[in-house]
Amino acid sequence: MISFTEATWNITLFSLAVALASTLAILPFGIALSWLLARKRSRFNNFVETIVLLPLVMPPVATGLILLKIFGRRSPVGGWLYERGVEILFNWKGVLVAMAVMSFPLLVRSVKTSFTEVNPRLEQIAASLGASAPRIFFAVTVPLAWRGLVAGALLAFSRALGEFGATIILAGNIPGKTQTLALAIFDFVQLGKDPEAFGLIVVTVVAAFAAVGISEHLVRGKGQV
Repeated sequence: MISFTEATWNITLFSLAVALASTLAILPFGIALSWLLARKRSRFNNFVETIVLLPLVMPPVATGLILLKIFGRRSPVGGWLYERGVEILFNWKGVLVAMAVMSFPLLVRSVKTSFTEVNPRLEQIAASLGASAPRIFFAVTVPLAWRGLVAGALLAFSRALGEFGATIILAGNIPGKTQTLALAIFDFVQLGKDPEAFGLIVVTVVAAFAAVGISEHLVRGKGQV
């Protein structure tokens, strides 16, 4: 049996909102870094890409502990933010940061691949006609790579929606404050509330299926444009 209550709907809306916000927050940085990795050849590229992809292979809890050290009040970054009234730990901002860090690698991988597939000759032709670098990027590169950009954003969103390990370390599992879909499912299972857990599982599966399905469709459709 599946059960949907006001509490589960609130958890769903909170998770969708923060996952969307985290995706939008990392999008400009992900696109910029992906373009640099795809277009600027450097001996540091492998090192940078390895650092970016670490959250994909590290245990999420380990990533969460690193973030906890970075944003804790006693750290230089966390202390500086706290003095200015910005508290990251154990509130929605911590959820957003955890989601953003864990989903960033998927965005970069997808977008970088898309930029790599854009023929540099087209950009060179635009440059020879007097187009500036920003205009080349927005008028030539992005229109040719838009499928990969959207696919990467959707993958990042679906990864953010399912984030658990880093979130519970950085933001905790506070009902009505930091509890996301993944954390609530864990809580409901622990409490024996299987109908509520399965209700949230249905929401998670539908959202992830839609995001991944559209992403795959866009990637497969690249060669048909």
